[in-house]
Amino acid sequence: MKISLILLLLFPILMNCAHSKQKESTLIENIVFQPKDKEILTQAFDIFSGDENTPISVLMIKVGTFFKETPYVAATLEINPDKEKLVINLREMDCTTFAENCLAISRTIKNGNPTFEKFAAELQNIRYRGSKIDGYASRLHYFSDWIYDNYLKKITKSISKELAETIFAKPINFMSTHPESYIQLKDNPELAQIIAIQEKEISARKTNFIPKEKIVIIEGKLMDGDIVGITSGIKGLDIVHVGILVRKDGRMHLMHASSAAEKVIVSEETLEEYLLNSKNATGIMVARPL
Repeated sequence: MKISLILLLLFPILMNCAHSKQKESTLIENIVFQPKDKEILTQAFDIFSGDENTPISVLMIKVGTFFKETPYVAATLEINPDKEKLVINLREMDCTTFAENCLAISRTIKNGNPTFEKFAAELQNIRYRGSKIDGYASRLHYFSDWIYDNYLKKITKSISKELAETIFAKPINFMSTHPESYIQLKDNPELAQIIAIQEKEISARKTNFIPKEKIVIIEGKLMDGDIVGITSGIKGLDIVHVGILVRKDGRMHLMHASSAAEKVIVSEETLEEYLLNSKNATGIMVARPL
């Protein structure tokens, strides 16, 4: 995966029948999408309309499989640098937006009576710190922060510590030390400083991960539908890639939006092989959808 592109990635109010027409229109006004995105979402809802009671682990795989062959495109969220809005793009995805879309669609289906507005609310809830859009810095850019925040919101459960009590001891500061790589940061030192404060908070947390050499030991405890962040040896960076686990022939594989394949695929390699064959990968962090 091209690191320079990946690093660009990385209405909290849930819609319900009590919302007024005015609030619904406000939600739409703060979303960036194309008609095709609604068509794809409607198709997914139609296909999985009977899966409301399906375990979310199974539903994650079904939805992920629905998106196989979807083109990989980096930086799909960076289309409006002047004002942060909720970007919905189901036509093309990077590794993080693939996982987010699968989780948001699965949760929308599980909650019953799925609609575009409910999906948008779920996606915002997942993508932004505390579920609220408040500028560029409110987006969960670092995936270890994404795992932590979605654990607090009870959307996912962080299970890395129970799988392997290995501390991920590493200062996180890539964005603030490479502001030139981010269109929103390169001419905005004040925003870069806000990001730097967030990085210090992330670095201060006691975070666990599973080293790649231990994958074979804990693999049996992993589940279909688990979301994994592949930890990185790159200085200042926590996670370099994101995917969804799927078991094939008794071994875990990675379903992901692949920059190399330029589309959503399931890896031919096992998860263990994928990690061992990557010079930048050091292991995984695991978030289990709830």
